[in-house]
Parts: sequence; C-alpha cells; structure tokens
Amino acid sequence: MSTWTFDHSHSSVRFAAKHMMISTVRGVFEEFDGRVEYDEADPAASTIAVSIKAASLDTNWQQRDDHLRSPDFFEVTAFPEITFRSTSIEPTAADKAKVHGELTIKGVTQPVTLDAEIVGAANGFGGERQIAFEASTKIDREQWGLTWNMGLETGGVLVGKQITITLDIRAVEQAAVDAEAATANA
Repeated sequence: MSTWTFDHSHSSVRFAAKHMMISTVRGVFEEFDGRVEYDEADPAASTIAVSIKAASLDTNWQQRDDHLRSPDFFEVTAFPEITFRSTSIEPTAADKAKVHGELTIKGVTQPVTLDAEIVGAANGFGGERQIAFEASTKIDREQWGLTWNMGLETGGVLVGKQITITLDIRAVEQAAVDAEAATANA
C-alpha cells in the first residue's frame, strides 16, 4: 500500500448543472485536497479521501458564485467543506473501477458511486511516481438539501436538479517525495 496526494497544479474538481433548462453552467472548486491509499496488487483494498473548500467555487460570474455560497445553496459559512470518503472500490477492468463512498455536502451525507479510470502513470522530473485518474458521478442536489429553485414563465425551473461532478486528478506518491526531501536535507 502506498500513499499518494493530489498535485494541485495538474488536477481539477469541476461541476455542471442545467440552467433555465437549456444551457449548462460549469464551475470549478479552486481549493481541494486529496489522498489515495493505493494498493497496486489489490486495487479493491485502496481508499480515497477528498476535501473541498466550498467557498472556493468559481462559475465565472461573481453574482452567481455569491448566491451559490449563500444559505440558498452551500451555506459556506456554516458548512465550509465538502468531503468524499470511499467505502469500497470495485474494479471493473484493468484501469477502471466503481468507487463507492459517502459524499457530504452542507452537513448531509449520502452514498454515491464514481466511475473512475486510471489514465496513466509516469515518473516526474524528480523521479517521483505519478498517477492520473478521472472520476465522475451525477447526483440529485436536492438529496443534500440544495433545494432552492425558481419556476420559469415558460415552464421548468431555473436550476436543474442533476449535478455532474468530475475529478481530473494527478497524484504523486509520497514515499518518493519524502525520500527526496530527506536526501535534500541530509
């Protein structure tokens, strides 16, 4: 089992929702951390934990971002973090898996399953091992208490209930990073 941490400069956590029933609004969370305990011999024994700063969301429109941070949605003052913790990993192919876990938003925890794929592995410029994976899921935001909405004159609602969450992650093995730091400090 080896420990891997997210490389922020090569990773992203994104979300998307329908707006006015016709277009898709996309956003990112700028601040997040993650840790993977990865067992290469038995991927099902691996675990994943992700922590996201809710206030770091950015949809490229300040007024919408402020509304999403408000009590109508994420209520970031009272609930500053969104978390995901895996409960089991179900390999479905050599490079794919279903990652079952618990997603906590606004103090509400619900089970979710992410479809994950290992995109590749490489050695960094310092020789450290790196791995990249993508994972995504779709959730009904109302199950987490994100129920604010507005009806439209033409029918339908302003904000779709279904949210797509996507993680594009590059993680760095910590044993190699720790050994490199120890050598540099010796």
